[in-house]
Order: sequence, then C-alpha cells, then structure tokens
Amino acid sequence: MATRQDVARLAGTSPAVVSYVLNNGPRSVAPATKERVLAAVRELDYRPNAVARSLRMSQTMTLGLVVPDAANPFFAELARSLEDHAWAAGYTLLVGNTVDDPGREAGYIRTFVDRQVDGLVLIPSQGDRPWRAELARSAVPSIVFDRELTGVAASHVVVDNVAGARAATEHLLGHGRRRVGCIAGPVGIHPTVDRVVGWRGALEAAGMRAGSGSGGTTGWEACPGAAPLLHGQFGRPDGYRSGRALLSVDRSVDALFVTSDEQAFGVLRAATELGIRVPDDLALVSFDGIAAGAYTTPALSTMCQPFDALAGTAVRRLLGRMKEPDQPPTRDVLPVSLLARGSCGCPDPEGGVPAAPTKSDGGEPRR
Repeated sequence: MATRQDVARLAGTSPAVVSYVLNNGPRSVAPATKERVLAAVRELDYRPNAVARSLRMSQTMTLGLVVPDAANPFFAELARSLEDHAWAAGYTLLVGNTVDDPGREAGYIRTFVDRQVDGLVLIPSQGDRPWRAELARSAVPSIVFDRELTGVAASHVVVDNVAGARAATEHLLGHGRRRVGCIAGPVGIHPTVDRVVGWRGALEAAGMRAGSGSGGTTGWEACPGAAPLLHGQFGRPDGYRSGRALLSVDRSVDALFVTSDEQAFGVLRAATELGIRVPDDLALVSFDGIAAGAYTTPALSTMCQPFDALAGTAVRRLLGRMKEPDQPPTRDVLPVSLLARGSCGCPDPEGGVPAAPTKSDGGEPRR
C-alpha cells in the first residue's frame, strides 16, 4: 500500500505538506502544490490510515445506532434517513440490531464504546437496561430516539404520539364511525402507551367510554360494548393474529386505529380472510407512514412520521452534544401528519379511489 512518504516523493514535497492537504490544515498550501499532492494521491490510490488518524485527532468519525429490530421497515427507513444525515456531516453510521433483547443491546453499546464511536443514537429495547451506568461512565455523547427512556437525564428526539393518535381517531369518527377499536403493541413502550392515550382521549372527547376490558385479554372498550386491544405474542407486534382475534369476537367494530403500519398490514389480511370489506365495513388508520403503505389494497391511511426531519434533528443534537458534552438534556417533539388514503374511506391522493359504500349482508349499512 502507498504511504504518505510515497505521495510526498511523487508530488515533490514533504510528508507534512501532504498532511496539510489531506486534513485541510493546520497550515495553508499553495494551490499548485495542493493539486500536485491530490494528483499523486489519485495516481497511487493512497488511503490514509484511519486508525492512526483517529488516534491522532481523538475522533473516529463514526456514529453508532442501536435499533430494536432492523427487519421492521419503520426502523429500516429511520436508519436510512439517519445514515444520510450522518454521511452529509462527514460521519459513517454503524448499526447494531438488538432484536429487542436488553442483553444484546448492552453488548452492542459496549462494542460501540470500545470501538470509540464519537456518538450514539439509541432506540431503546423493552425491559431492563443494564448498560445505563456503563454508558454514563464512558462519557460517549448519546441521544435517545423514537422511544422514551424514563429515569435518565438524556436528550430525546420523538414525535407527538398522543396528538397523532388522537387525530387519527378523530378522523375515523369524522367518517361517521362509532365503534372505533384499537390494536396496539408492543406493550409497555412509550410510543404504544402514548398512542393508546391519544385514541382514548379522542373517544372520551366524543362522549364515548374507553376503559379496561374484561376476561383474559388486555382490552379497552368503546361504548357500547367492548373492542379488545391485543398485542402480538411472538416478539414483534402481530397485527394479523390480533386483528383476526378482535374482528372474530366483535364484528360490530366499524373502525380501527392501529398503532403501527406493520401491524395494519396484518389487520388488512385478517379482514380479507374474514370477509370484512375495507373501508366499507371497517375503516382503518394506522401510524408511521412507511413507504409500503402506498401499495396495500386499499392503500393505507396513516399518521406519517417526518423521517427526514427526525433524523436531521437527531444528528444535529448529537453533534451538538459531541462539541459540548456538558450541555443540559434537550427534548424535541416533532408533529406527525395524516396521509388519508383508501383504507379510511377517503379518495386515494395517489390515484386509487375506494369503492362507493355498500350495504352489509343484512341489508343495513354497518355501524
């Protein structure tokens, strides 16, 4: 491999001048000399020693991202946006997939700290977090992204889940639906908790009752009667099994707010198998705004998270903490917006228009 000395020899200058050119300082270099150095770099295909450079500058120019599930399209799209903003700022993004396992999460954080990443973006898993003290001792700047991390003085970048869920439910009520159920998960994390709060708030404001259900399931009810709130039991929230269970038990539900797009895909399949027409019999709005929602039948109405703005805010906040580690924690809450498509009964803005409302088998419109 070519060395800095080889570049200097070919360019007819010193190794120090080569360093000044490649590092944009600390001393200026005449334009003609700079061009000779860059031409030598290209001719020799010179690659600076990244390890030596990071030791010299106390920077690795890398950021770490810890995600709960890299197979989830929401986290995949979020990671893509983060990578774009990190790259634009001159950083390489390393991704660790924890599969929502606190032990694996701790292992990735330890690995990133050992590899001396310059900063960490954390989307916390469920359960205990044994890495908190270790991360604090390491002094690696970090921010919490998408999910809440309670009991820790950390900077957060999240969306307004409560307001978004409330708006989604109000939109369903605006379509004249009066039996609005909710499918949510995973249980216990703040996006889910907050979205359920928003759904309940919209029902209560409309004079409907929302509270604990009965029996062996976790449930809520929208007056009159019960509409179960179920969650997947197989790791990732399972919209298909949850949707099939809910719609089999209570066919009077005429609308559903589903707390993630990925779950909503399963609900659409369950409704099709049960002969329930969307949006004729069942109006549906979900949350996240992933790209695949445009390709379901009907296209999915969803509360869109601003992926680019979220990622840009997260990277900007993290770079700020890297420059000033002692600054107080910040909290950014970004709004979401409704993209109304066919699944709720609205015309599809991308070209598809839902079928005109039809009557149920009994001859009367479903309510």
